[in-house]
Amino acid sequence: SDSDHDIYKAYVLAIQEAKKTIHITSAYFVPDQTILQALSDAVHRGVEVKIILPGVTDSGLVFHAAQSFYSEMLDKGIKIYQLQIAVLHAKTAVVDQVWATVGSTNMDTRSFLHNNEINVVVFGAEFGEAMENAFIEDLRYALEITKEEWDHRPLKDKLKEWFARRLEYWL
Repeated sequence: SDSDHDIYKAYVLAIQEAKKTIHITSAYFVPDQTILQALSDAVHRGVEVKIILPGVTDSGLVFHAAQSFYSEMLDKGIKIYQLQIAVLHAKTAVVDQVWATVGSTNMDTRSFLHNNEINVVVFGAEFGEAMENAFIEDLRYALEITKEEWDHRPLKDKLKEWFARRLEYWL
């Protein structure tokens, strides 16, 4: 539906317009090239890009598909954190503490194009600050994944990611 494309366009635009911070929390983060490029460009503009992703998951294949993007994201200077508690179901983003979205849309192609998702986008300092505080709270329970650590993960994990990436569209 058009509304799903609108959510996608709103995300991309907010990322492209970001001046200081982009803080995303997502249960499934399987970005397309447009989103990856927008995040990468933001880092180059000096924007702090931090993404909280699940450390534990209820969907193995999706989990590994998301992890197949970690190397590229870390190479681009995007900071990745894995939440160490519970299963992460939140899907939120806050940009510059004033643009915020919360809803059911996962950052993956299927959610944007095929699933009927509900999101609300709020532009305003009060809500943005509340969302930012929630993000900071989650960060306390998350571990940063460094590029060095990631490059040295086990081969079996790399193989799972490669395989999951091939099936990405159908997840």
